[in-house]
Amino acid sequence: GPVAETFRVIQGAMTEEYVRSTQGVFQFELSGDGGGTWYIDLKTKGGSAGFGKPPVTADVVMSMSSADFVKMFTVKLKPFVASMPRNSSIKGDIMLTLHFEKVL
Repeated sequence: GPVAETFRVIQGAMTEEYVRSTQGVFQFELSGDGGGTWYIDLKTKGGSAGFGKPPVTADVVMSMSSADFVKMFTVKLKPFVASMPRNSSIKGDIMLTLHFEKVL
């Protein structure tokens, strides 16, 4: 589905340099079609992204619908945090989230 495809693209776009400069782990609690717990690890060597809980504790947890998640990454709405729908939430290191938007 669209959520899995979005994470596949994110995984493919990761570079060692980006992981080294970001040093953050993002967990997404997505509701709706293709929802569940997903993560982007930009802290562990090489980085990773996919379904389930991250391999290490998340620095930021974002909750939103799967449709809004896909829109945020495919439409490239900026700024990232400002584009988050009202019914979504961020818990954790907001500054890390602002750094994360550089990859979009």
